[in-house]
Amino acid sequence: MRLILLGAPGAGKGTQAKFICERYNIVPIATGDMLRAAVASGTELGQQVKAVMDAGALVSDDIIIQLVKQRITQPDCANGFLLDGFPRTLVQAQALEAADIALDAVVEINVDDAQIIHRISGRWVHSASGRTYHVDYHPPRRPGLDDETGEALTQRDDDQEATVAKRLQVYHQQTAPLIEFYQAKAQTCSRLQYHQVCGVGDVMQIRDAIFAILDQLTTEKNAREKQ
Repeated sequence: MRLILLGAPGAGKGTQAKFICERYNIVPIATGDMLRAAVASGTELGQQVKAVMDAGALVSDDIIIQLVKQRITQPDCANGFLLDGFPRTLVQAQALEAADIALDAVVEINVDDAQIIHRISGRWVHSASGRTYHVDYHPPRRPGLDDETGEALTQRDDDQEATVAKRLQVYHQQTAPLIEFYQAKAQTCSRLQYHQVCGVGDVMQIRDAIFAILDQLTTEKNAREKQ
């Protein structure tokens, strides 16, 4: 099973990706991990990546595609993979298609902006331990104070409301067009399915909704392979 998981920052992709990979025994492929592994490998491509990163530049889409193509040929990907954080733009999605990297499904976790801003901007953390709280979903016993130490909680810069709103703006400009791209592709490619799942509510219910989709996909795929 070869999957892409789409959704805005804070939609719950990371949590659901873990569930998916465990249930279907597929490998999560994150671009950051790939880049670090490439540098550590010392291969020619890895040296190119290192040179770009050392210069403080962004690694090109062409190099990322080459890394993805190499990564999915490794034995642990024989049963499938889940692309995490790539593609992020329409250009990257088109490059992925041009590289003949076949996909079985794209699953979008849909959460509206107001809900995401509320989710993220309500998070507070105890810096020393990493313990996290949410003003509504998991509040500390005493407002603004860590339950165990009584020390003051802080909010990460990335969790502040203005920052979250900016991240969502970037998402809508750059990544949201992938939704239309893959929806259209699913209409013309019998192999590819596109599904949207509501990302609001109980985490396990969202998980089960995704499992129902992917279980059906697996059944259909197995049936095709037996023909």
